[in-house]
Amino acid sequence: MGKLIIFSAPSGSGKSTIVHRLMGEHPEFHLAFSISATSRPPRGTEQDGVDYFFLTPEDFRQRIARGEFLEYEEVYPGRFYGSLRRQVERQLEAGQNVIFDVDVAGGCRIRDIYGSRAMSIFVKPPSLKELERRLRSRHTDSEEQITQRLGKAAYELTFAPRFDHIVVNDDLQRAVEQTASLVAEFITRP
Repeated sequence: MGKLIIFSAPSGSGKSTIVHRLMGEHPEFHLAFSISATSRPPRGTEQDGVDYFFLTPEDFRQRIARGEFLEYEEVYPGRFYGSLRRQVERQLEAGQNVIFDVDVAGGCRIRDIYGSRAMSIFVKPPSLKELERRLRSRHTDSEEQITQRLGKAAYELTFAPRFDHIVVNDDLQRAVEQTASLVAEFITRP
C-alpha cells in the first residue's frame, strides 16, 4: 500500500522543478502523480485518463455532490480542478506513492483525510522579493498577473506552519536533496 506526498507552494517557488527532479532521480521511491480531474476541455495532445480526467462542469458538480473528490477548486465559474478519491485509492493499492501538487487549502484537506499515510511539504521561496524576481524572469505573466500572484503568495505563506515540513528553496540542489531525504524517510516508515 502506497503513501501520499503533498506539495504546495506559491507560484514561482520551484515546487514543480523539485518534484520533477525527485521523480527523475529516485525511481526507487515508486512515485506517481495524482491524475487530477478538470472541467476544462483537453488541450493539444492531452488524453483523458492520462493527463487529466476530463469532465463536463455538470458531471463535476454531480461528483462533488456525491463526495467523490478529496479536494477540488472552482478556479473560474464552471472551471473546476480536483482529485478523485477512487483514482487515488487505485494508485495507493497498486503500491504507488502518490504525489500531489495542489493549492495550500487542498493540501491541508488531503493531509487531514489521510493522517499518518500522508506527508505534506511546503516549498517556500527565500523571500517575497526573490519570488518576485523569479516570476519576472519567466517573462510569461503580465504586470497585473505578477501582482496577483504575489498577493496570493503572501496569503499562501500563512499556511506554511500547517504543513509537516517546510523546504526553503534558496538553493535548488540543496532543496532537492532535503526533499529526497524527507520522502525516503517517510516512505520507509512502517
